[in-house]
Amino acid sequence: MWNRKRANGLLIVEIFLAFVVLFSVGSVGVYTWRNYQTPLGFDYQDVWEIDLNPGTQPRAEQFGTLQRILQRLRSTPGIVSVSRSVSNTPFAFSENSTTLDTGEGTPQGYGDVYDADAELPEVMGLRIVAGRWFDRRDDAVSRRPPVVITELMQRALFPDGQSAIGKTVRASLGKPEEFQVIGVSGPYRAGGELSEPRPGFFLYVSPQDTARAMQVLLVRVRPGAGAALEKRITNDVRAINASWEMGVNPLPTQRLAQLKVNLAPPVILGMVCIFLIVNVALGLFGVLWLNISRRRGEIGVRRAMGATAGNISLQVLGEILVLTTFGLGLGLLVAAQFPLLGVMGVQTGVYLTAMLLAAGLLYLLATVCALYPSRLAAGIQPAVALREE
Repeated sequence: MWNRKRANGLLIVEIFLAFVVLFSVGSVGVYTWRNYQTPLGFDYQDVWEIDLNPGTQPRAEQFGTLQRILQRLRSTPGIVSVSRSVSNTPFAFSENSTTLDTGEGTPQGYGDVYDADAELPEVMGLRIVAGRWFDRRDDAVSRRPPVVITELMQRALFPDGQSAIGKTVRASLGKPEEFQVIGVSGPYRAGGELSEPRPGFFLYVSPQDTARAMQVLLVRVRPGAGAALEKRITNDVRAINASWEMGVNPLPTQRLAQLKVNLAPPVILGMVCIFLIVNVALGLFGVLWLNISRRRGEIGVRRAMGATAGNISLQVLGEILVLTTFGLGLGLLVAAQFPLLGVMGVQTGVYLTAMLLAAGLLYLLATVCALYPSRLAAGIQPAVALREE
C-alpha cells in the first residue's frame, strides 16, 4: 500500500470528499426526518382557510359586516365551527415571531405568535395540557391580558420545570407588554411537518375586538364537504356585502403545496448524493480491478507460497477498508467542526447520526465494490500467473 501511495492518496481524497458530501446531505436528511416525526399538534383535515377582502367598504363598517358573516357561517349546514385568525395560519408560508421572557436577566423564549379566539381548539383540535383556554371570562379589559403558551415555550421560560400557570410574562409586540399565562397547550406547528418545532404562544382575540383578526377565518367543515358548500359560502358573503371578496383554501391542499416546496431542496441534494455515490462506487471498482490486473504476479507468488484463496480475498478487502478508514478519519475531523461551530444550527444528535450514516454507507460501499474483485484475485492460479509474469 505504501509503494502505491500516490494512487491510494487520490483514492483517500475521493473517499474524504464523498464523506463530506454524504455527511452534509445526511445532516439535512436527518434534520428533516426528525421534524417530520414530531407531532403537528393539530388536525388539519376538514379545515378550510377563508381569506376575506373588504374591498372598498369603509373601515368603520367592516367589523359589523364581519360579525354578520360569522353569524351566517355558524348557522350554515355543513360547518362545525369558525375561528378568527390572521395570516400565519397552518401551511400558509407566513410567520409572526417575537421573544417572551419573565423579567430582566431571565431566560427568553423565541417563538411564534398566534392570534386566537375561544373557538380555535374546536376548529384545529388543539390540546390543552395545563390550565385552560380562552373564554368569556377574558373579555374584560385586564392590566395583564391572558396568554396561552405551548409546552416548548414553557420549557424555554422555566427550564427548572416550574409551571407557567399564573406567571407574568413579557413580550415586545410593537411595545413591551405584560401578559398572564392562563394555559399551556401542546405543540402548534403552523410551519408544517418539515419545519423545526419552535415555541409559541397565543394572544386572545375577543368577539368584540375590532382591530385584529379581521380578514382570515379558519372553518371546520363536516367530512365530505366540497364545492357545493364552498359555493354556498361565497354566495352568502356576497349577499351580505357585494364589495367583499373571499377565497377558500382547504388546509390539506395547502399542506401538499408546502410539502412540495419544502421537499425540493432535500430531493435535489439527494439526487446529487446518489450521483456521487455511483461515481465513487465506479471509481473504487475500477481501481481495484486495475490493481488486481497489475498484481497478478504478486498474487501468484503468494498463492505459490501457500496463501489460500480466502487469504487473498481478505487482503484485497482489508486494503480497501484501510484506505476507506484513512479517508473517513479526515472527513470526521471536518465533520466534528459542524457541531462545535454550530454551522447549521441544529442539535448535536443530528450531526452524530449523519456521521454514523455516512461512515456506515461508505464502509458498505467499499465492501460491496471489493467483493467481486477480491473473488477474482482469489481465483488466480499461481502457475498461470507466474507463467504470464
